[in-house]
Amino acid sequence: MANMAQAIRMALRYGEQNLGVTEILGEDVGPPLGGVFTATQGLDKAWNAPLDERGIIGAALGLAWAGGRPVAEIQFVDYIFNVIDMLKLAANGHWSSGGRYKTPMVVMTPTGSGIHGSIYHSHSFDSFASKLHGMKVVCPSTPIDAYGLMIAAIKSNDPVLFLKPKALLRSKGAELIPGEPDDEKLLHGMIDAPLGDRTKWKAAWPKLTDYTVEIGKARISHGGADATIVTHGRMAPICLDVARRFAAEGRGCVEVIDLRSLIPYDWDAIKASVRKTGRVVFVNEETEITNFAEHLIRRLVDECFYELKVRPRLLAGKATPGIALSPNLEYFIQPQTKDVERIVSEMLADPA
Repeated sequence: MANMAQAIRMALRYGEQNLGVTEILGEDVGPPLGGVFTATQGLDKAWNAPLDERGIIGAALGLAWAGGRPVAEIQFVDYIFNVIDMLKLAANGHWSSGGRYKTPMVVMTPTGSGIHGSIYHSHSFDSFASKLHGMKVVCPSTPIDAYGLMIAAIKSNDPVLFLKPKALLRSKGAELIPGEPDDEKLLHGMIDAPLGDRTKWKAAWPKLTDYTVEIGKARISHGGADATIVTHGRMAPICLDVARRFAAEGRGCVEVIDLRSLIPYDWDAIKASVRKTGRVVFVNEETEITNFAEHLIRRLVDECFYELKVRPRLLAGKATPGIALSPNLEYFIQPQTKDVERIVSEMLADPA
């Protein structure tokens, strides 16, 4: 099975062959590296931009408004703060022009912790991204969703921010990408650049096909009737493991909602699940202060107050200035499996 980086790469290949992607630009996205996480290896339209985030986004924005369909990468989300004003311009261009200007542009960037990247390579951007009104924001947790969301993002005539959870980019999926050969070694030999001299290497792409995940549609990754976990990105597989463990041990049936899209988010899925279970915890990597999930909790209290059996919970990163380099400190700052287990146990034990 393909890992997430390979899935994103194959979606970009499908995009440049079939969906009119005109440019794939960013720091080190072209040869010989093909991206820090190899998500752009072997692509025809990929080229290396200078180390200048404003230049990358400015070029992509101009290309989109001139009729192109670019995909731009900010190498790590920590560096995206240099271009907040430009992303806001991209996000509100369609609205402020009365519909005259479309902005078919994808900005992809690795986000979150989990690789011991320290303070400058471990940031989460969810809450900031949710304030870029007019821009769609997605964050997959599986390779198949990464493939489908990237194709949906490329097709969109509105700008899309594609958050790549860096700790999951090497994780393999449970489903084949449409067109992927059922042989990992074969896929590796086809699309992964060799070590050493790559000057003569050229990818041999499988015959990829269209597959779209609707932006704004969540996935129920585990059904349940006793409690709800709402999550996305790196935290999604952790929460899924907890739900499976609770079910196997007879400790409760926990429903897990993988949002996949932060803006727009699937409010119908959240509301339906919470009305069924009456218990909910939101789990993500962002700091607990000004967390994106605080808005969702406020909305739940407004619309579903009398259907809640216990108070909604938030499990998030601690409000520190950054993520420490030490693995032990990173582990302490970010939610872990034991934390999810504890808070779900507390909710189930809380008398309704």
